[in-house]
This record gives sequence, structure tokens and C-alpha cells, in this order.
Amino acid sequence: MSSSMNVFAKLTTGYDESLSRSGVSGMRMAERLSELSEIGKTTEGGVNRPGFSFEEKQAKQLVMSWMEEAGLAVTVDGAGNVIGRMAGVTEGKAICSGSHVDSVPNGGNFDGPLGVIAALEVAEAWKETGIQPEKPYEVIIFSDEEGSRFGAGLTGSHAMAGHLEEKNPSELKDFDGKSFETVMDEYGSSLEAVWEAKRDMSEIELFVELHIEQGKLLEKNGLSVGAVKGIAGPVWMNVTFEGEAGHAGNTPMDDRRDSLVAASHFIHAIASLPRKFSDTAVATIGKLNVYPNGINVIPQKVELTVDIRDIHKDKRDALVESIIGAAQVSASVHNVEVECQQTLTVDPLLIPEKLLSDMKESIEQFGMEPMELMSGAGHDSMVLGREVPAAMLFVQSKKGISHNPEEWTDLNDCVLAVHVLKAFIEKQMTV
Repeated sequence: MSSSMNVFAKLTTGYDESLSRSGVSGMRMAERLSELSEIGKTTEGGVNRPGFSFEEKQAKQLVMSWMEEAGLAVTVDGAGNVIGRMAGVTEGKAICSGSHVDSVPNGGNFDGPLGVIAALEVAEAWKETGIQPEKPYEVIIFSDEEGSRFGAGLTGSHAMAGHLEEKNPSELKDFDGKSFETVMDEYGSSLEAVWEAKRDMSEIELFVELHIEQGKLLEKNGLSVGAVKGIAGPVWMNVTFEGEAGHAGNTPMDDRRDSLVAASHFIHAIASLPRKFSDTAVATIGKLNVYPNGINVIPQKVELTVDIRDIHKDKRDALVESIIGAAQVSASVHNVEVECQQTLTVDPLLIPEKLLSDMKESIEQFGMEPMELMSGAGHDSMVLGREVPAAMLFVQSKKGISHNPEEWTDLNDCVLAVHVLKAFIEKQMTV
């Protein structure tokens, strides 16, 4: 049995068929999640679909075919963002929903794709029940949300919202040393076309994103869906310590400029910094490269990344400055040089009270407790939310596992979430 069949079989085992109603089909969602799991699949059952890769493009093309089958008019902008549009009874501002299909290395099958498939399932449900929405409706797939290729994510939403200057894409290089411009040429676009992807945001009335929780709160409370009240804004930073290589046996301990010792001092210091600024602040060092990386060579250079997040912008920014200061102290103490470069800065987003209230009402409509949640992860809705009203729904994640082949969300929870999303969008159609 193929991994695709395994995903389909696992999703549909124990599925409550009564949830497939009002045009929403759990089996269709299971089939589509399974088909996407085949693109860039890994031996562990996860996926590798870096931003602007062949695999990401293939996944987009598959969803585009589904969009066309559903009667949506499909366009692709210069940043590779896919937009499937369903005409409304009246023309005007569109209500939009969607997510992404790229992944982290060996990522899961729900982070991103579930939001895309859920948004499309709303359109499918209207088609099957013969309903044309009151306002135009768009399903959007954003490019390179995860940032695993260039170390700076949310590329597609930044381009669409006109925030590309914050990323300095012309300076980015991927994991193979290719420039962003080269990658875009290979992808079938260009650096210039990415800049031209800026959209007139007055065309959008609202963007709502459905996403797996990537945490355990919904599962612990026995809930399928929750309403997000705020999204923490991330700052990504590259930190480079530069010392001096030397022989491990012939260089005395008191005469070394060891970049790894300095980096270790810095890493230890960071562990205690966030709680000094905010109860919700976090900082993570998830990537580290040592050069020349020899067993008997004193490390000359260490490159590492720092991921800093909080829902409070002022406290997060103060934490960033403190972390830069800690890097400088570590470099000084161990007689090495240090450079800190921010590669991503996104403001936190608080969901408007009216939209939060409408989401909670839509959850209650299906007999569930309307739990409010915070998102510690960054999302495309956070970027668009700086320009247009934005909302976000979370779906239960088993054991809170994400960015991992073990990532899982039950089909019952997926379908209930689509019903809530559809009810919420229909509520906005009448406003």
C-alpha cells in the first residue's frame, strides 16, 4: 500500500459520515490531503517541499486543477501566489481564505495544505448546493511561507501585501548558495515579477486562514476548533561569531579565539532572557553551522539562527535588543568578532473583536465551546492582517506535533473546521 493510500486509510478510519453534509465532503478532503502527501514525500512519511521548488510548484498545480474543476478562475502572480476566484452575486471586495503548500524539511501533511483544501472545500460546498456567494470569494495559496529555503519566510504574502522591502530578497541565498534571483528564474518567474506581485489590498475585504494548532490546548480540552485572538510576530536573526582556527593540540587554552565557545556562552545566555521581558516571549536557536568543523581544529566561525517571538511588539523588540547585546558580550568575553543580521521582522497581529466574536459564534453554531487561543507561530494571515482585516481558526493537532512526519489531525476535526469556516465566511458575506 502506498503512503498516499496509508494517509487516506488513516484519515477515513473512524470518520463520521454524518459530517459530510451541506455540500462538504470529508472523503474529498481525505483524497486531496492524500494526493498532496505524495508530492515531495519522504521515507518517514513526511514531505520535502521547499519554497519555489519543483515540488512546491507541482503541489500548486495540483490544487489549481481542483480549483478549475470547482469553477474558479485561476491566476498566478509574479511571486507564485495562486488565486482561485469565484464570482459573487455582487462584485466588489473579495473575502479570501487559504494558506500554503510548501514545507519545512521532512515536514508534515497538514501544516498549510489543510488550510488550502479547507478554503477550496467551502467553494466546492457552494457549487454542490447551487449557491453563489453574495460577494467574490478567493482561495489563495501563498508561496514560501515556511522560509526553509532562504531562512526568511512568508515571501508570497509579503510580496502580495507590498512588504517585500522588509525581506531584501535580492540579498538572500538558499541552502545551495543560489541567489533569490537565480531561484526565481529557475522557477519560471523573475525578481522583478516578484516585486510586481504587490496587490491593491483595497480589493480584499477580509482574509481568514484555517490552520492546525501546532499545540495541545484544543486536544487537552477535547475541542476540534478554536478561535485565534492574536498571532505572535517573529523576528529571525542570523548571528555569526568569527574567531581564529588553530591546532587543537598546540594552542594553549588561554590563547584561543574559539568561536564555538563564544556561541555556546551566547546560547546559554539566551535561555533565560525571554522571561525577563514577557510571559509569552520565546527565543529559539534552531540551526548552527561550525567551520571548518574538524575534530582537531579550533572552530574559526560559527553561524547560527535565532527565532524570537511575542504577541507584544514592544516587549519583543526589547528582547531582540537584549539578545544582540548578549551576542556582543559573548564575543567580547571570548575575544572573537560577532555580526547580527535580522532576516525577518513581522509585527504581531491582534484579531479584531468583531471577527473574533463572529468566529466564536460560528463555533457555537456546531455545538462546540468557543475557545480563544494565541498563535505562537507566524502565518500569512499575520502579514495580510497589517493591510486588511484578518481572522484565523485553529484545528486540533494530535499531541501538538508539527513540522514532523508524525503531524496529524483527525478527519472529523478537519471537516468540523470546514463547517465552521464556511459558516464564518457566510456570516461575512451578509455584512
